[in-house]
Amino acid sequence: MNENKCLEVCVDSFSSAMAAIRGGADRLELCTCLLAGGLTPDVVLLEQIKDESDIPVRCLMRPRFGDFLYADDEVALMEKQIKNLRYAGADGFVIGCLTKEGELDGFKMERLISAAGGKSLTLHRAFDVSRDGIKCAHDAVALGIDTILTSGQAKSAWDGRDFLADLVGENLPLTIMAGAGVNADVIKKLREILPIDTFHMSGKVTLQSGMEFRREGVPMGLPGLDEFQIWQTDEAAVREAAAVLRGKTEC
Repeated sequence: MNENKCLEVCVDSFSSAMAAIRGGADRLELCTCLLAGGLTPDVVLLEQIKDESDIPVRCLMRPRFGDFLYADDEVALMEKQIKNLRYAGADGFVIGCLTKEGELDGFKMERLISAAGGKSLTLHRAFDVSRDGIKCAHDAVALGIDTILTSGQAKSAWDGRDFLADLVGENLPLTIMAGAGVNADVIKKLREILPIDTFHMSGKVTLQSGMEFRREGVPMGLPGLDEFQIWQTDEAAVREAAAVLRGKTEC
């Protein structure tokens, strides 16, 4: 298990990336559409961030909203996207494919791993909906995954703390990164009971649109979404979490 403290911040825009960097993030997970749990980012967005910072960036590979049972054409799409993002400067990739039985799909994972060309690899929260988390973790090790992002197969990392403890107890040769509902307070509480030094957060805050004219009742997405709200990473939330992780302040 990596002993270095690391705060990874999930971002889906240039503005959020810059806020995370200013706040003290150690690494970014880059995606688009956090409202849908995150989808594969655009190459140009990665390039835009890399033009401004040398912070390590791992790109989420998720071609659509929904489950992690991917058809061959979806895997082929991700293979091409990985190669394009790799050439654009991605430092790693965040991947996950399951079988219909809820096991890690080794064949499809190997296709994505091959496309990554030796870059760092995170198993994303497909892990959290797998049938047997411990077996899935061992399968990830066998595939060469270096990090598992997990909430402990629960709604949040704090709720999943007992399973996180079980997972850490396996002493696997990879990093367990706690994510979902993570903020400065959760980092403090989890580190009091678990030897976890790597955390994943979005630190998002809801901003109001600058639109003055607003035509109501014309939804552009899922029913119930407010078209005049924007999610963005909160620099202050990242700074507070980074400070707690590094032991510079009390939450």
